[in-house]
Amino acid sequence: MSETSPKGQDFESSLTKATDSVADFDSDRRSFVSKVQHVLHENPAMVPLIVLVLSLLVFAVLVGSKFFSPFALTLILQQVQIVGVLAAAQSLIILTAGIDLSVGAIAVLSSVVMGQFTFRYGLPPAVAVSAGLLAGTLIGAASGWLVARVKLPPFIVTLGMWQIVLAANYIYSANETIRSQDIEAQAPLLQIFGSNVKFAGATFTFGVIFMVGLFILLAYVLKHTAWGRHVYAVGDDPEAAELAGVNVSRTIISVYAVVGLICGFAAWVMIGRFGSVSPSATTGVIGNIQSITAVVIGGISLFGGRGSIMGALFGALIVGVFELGLRMYGADPQWTFLLIGVLIIGATTVDQWIRKAAA
Repeated sequence: MSETSPKGQDFESSLTKATDSVADFDSDRRSFVSKVQHVLHENPAMVPLIVLVLSLLVFAVLVGSKFFSPFALTLILQQVQIVGVLAAAQSLIILTAGIDLSVGAIAVLSSVVMGQFTFRYGLPPAVAVSAGLLAGTLIGAASGWLVARVKLPPFIVTLGMWQIVLAANYIYSANETIRSQDIEAQAPLLQIFGSNVKFAGATFTFGVIFMVGLFILLAYVLKHTAWGRHVYAVGDDPEAAELAGVNVSRTIISVYAVVGLICGFAAWVMIGRFGSVSPSATTGVIGNIQSITAVVIGGISLFGGRGSIMGALFGALIVGVFELGLRMYGADPQWTFLLIGVLIIGATTVDQWIRKAAA
């Protein structure tokens, strides 16, 4: 009696009857608006760059060709160099979904430390500069520790640190201003970022060159190093980053320490820009808001984890273009604040719209 195989076991005959067509998926055809949204999501610095170019063109029409003169364009760079450096620092904090309301105050205190170490204690300017950079780094690291280890909100920590640093600044300096003539005569190293270099008919300060170089360096670090990827990961989703092996606390503390160091460099740039060391410099009060303004206009998401640091540079330049352009046009200075306020709200709205591409 012959034994027959069950039907389900007859693989060869089953295969001959199988269809030879490949899997068919419905094509995902995006609308033009959706494509634009996706492109802007992939290139977050594109929006502020477009706004910057349009701003230059608008004021070129309103003011005339003198707006495109080497003097006017380099003046914009010189005006935003301090805010630009502070915006670079603020960008790192915001990328981690935090915010720092003390960057301006840290810069002013660091400049006071540099001045006092030179003129009160008689130390070499190089040592004084190092002390100022160290002071900024330690203050930043302290804020980072409170955020990462004590789990306090960044807004509360840095708001409190802003008050503490400003008070310490006045107490330590005894509200004494060190004149630019004295610095120039005894410690010219403190003013080195105010030195000029001429190129193609334009005059650039070392502070401007440092600002641009800092943005290029940070853009490379954030894109091509493990630390930079950790910064984005922590800002996007700290719990997922922790599960992926990222030491979230260490990353946050390191970010705040680096930000403090950058604020120390902003102090050095500030001395070069103003020539003197003053504990009552307005940067301590408005530098915080100016840096946040540049970052927001630059397209870096306040929710963290998304944005290009070069956008913050474009944001600072946009503010500089509006300030100089309206001044040259003869408009009321209040128009500058009005238009910048509109830009802030507009930038946040665009950010929310772009974020839908990732949803």
